[in-house]
Amino acid sequence: MLLADDLGWRDVGFHGGATPTANIDRIVREGVELERCYAFPFCSPTRSALLTGRMPIRYGMVFTVIRPWSPHGLPVDEHLLPETLRSLGYQTACIGKWHLGHAHRRMLPNARGFDHFYGHVNAGIHYYSHQHMGGLDWQRNGASVEEDGYSTDLLAKEAVTWIRGRDKTKPFFLYLPFNGVHTPLSAPDEVMAKYRQLPHAKLRVLAGAIDSMDAAVGKVLDLLDREGLANDTLVVFLSDNGGVLAQGSNNSPFRGGKGTAYEGGIRVPAAIRFPGRIRAGTKSQQVLTVTDLFPTILGALGGTSQGKKPLDGLNLWPQLAGGTSLTREPLFFGVKSNERADYRYAALHGEWKLIRTVEQGRAGAAEYLYHLAIDPAEAKDVREANPARAKELSAGLDQWLALHPDGDILSSTRPHPGWIPPKDYAAAARSD
Repeated sequence: MLLADDLGWRDVGFHGGATPTANIDRIVREGVELERCYAFPFCSPTRSALLTGRMPIRYGMVFTVIRPWSPHGLPVDEHLLPETLRSLGYQTACIGKWHLGHAHRRMLPNARGFDHFYGHVNAGIHYYSHQHMGGLDWQRNGASVEEDGYSTDLLAKEAVTWIRGRDKTKPFFLYLPFNGVHTPLSAPDEVMAKYRQLPHAKLRVLAGAIDSMDAAVGKVLDLLDREGLANDTLVVFLSDNGGVLAQGSNNSPFRGGKGTAYEGGIRVPAAIRFPGRIRAGTKSQQVLTVTDLFPTILGALGGTSQGKKPLDGLNLWPQLAGGTSLTREPLFFGVKSNERADYRYAALHGEWKLIRTVEQGRAGAAEYLYHLAIDPAEAKDVREANPARAKELSAGLDQWLALHPDGDILSSTRPHPGWIPPKDYAAAARSD
């Protein structure tokens, strides 16, 4: 499972992006492109939904991300995909960005079903120093690692090493969540030099970061070929949310980007490859969310969840393998959009989408209705012409919001003035 960070809809070659992504495009060419794959507007909600198969609103992780000063994380009573796979005999590794809690060792990957963990626990690490807010955030299985190198390259190297060194008598699950192309964006000089023709420095840096991540994907795919594993390995690629417009990402033809509930914030580039089980070069219009990937992957592998809590996601493997698209119940998304008390919500049902905004200082909420089949850019509000549809989606959204557990619905987006960053995030994780 290859997860990009903040990669925009049109940042990839198969959507006409300015940066070639030959290796990511290969997954599309040899598999099925998920043309309606939805994530959440921010990192942590997407990652939690991806690994639990359950809506993050159920455990209070839907509106924002885990901050460096946050004491909470993905609840330890939530069952994760690697735990089920490990019970089915799989070796498991998380190599890359965790971002689901780091204050206690029970929150870390090694305690959540992963045999091996290498990478970082926060967002926004420096690509070369591997620090976040002055503290080292680079570890292997709970012990900090100080090493030179560009983070994307190091993650690819670790992934290759781990696959080569696996127990070849057992199947394996590799979760490879890159920190590319998250800020503070950086790329190797020799890679950026390939894009010297681009007019702005930020575009050259973005192109270099995308190029480097695509090369890392290529190293993993090439190893699967050399090890004779390609035909027996399910490969998933997707982004955790839309791209950041301010750093040059392109989400067109969709509106908005990361941190919004518009299509540009939640519809992400995605593809699945499984030779012999998915017809190569196909496109799926099946509406699918990151919450569905847990049961869908198990459906492809012939397994079932070993968790005690019911999954919210659907097994859509029959649809991806060539079946007729399934009409499903409405889907809901939410995001705390800035440091104030502003929220953006979305209710999606087929081609209909309701957007609700709640803004500080404004009484009540504003709602807008869009018909994506004829207006994918969400430019024309058709709520007045379709009041019954808008009312139905709005009521469903209210029911979804009521699922949020007790506790602070907000997670501070700025540290308390008295918070002191640790010098070493791995060492700072409590074990008592």
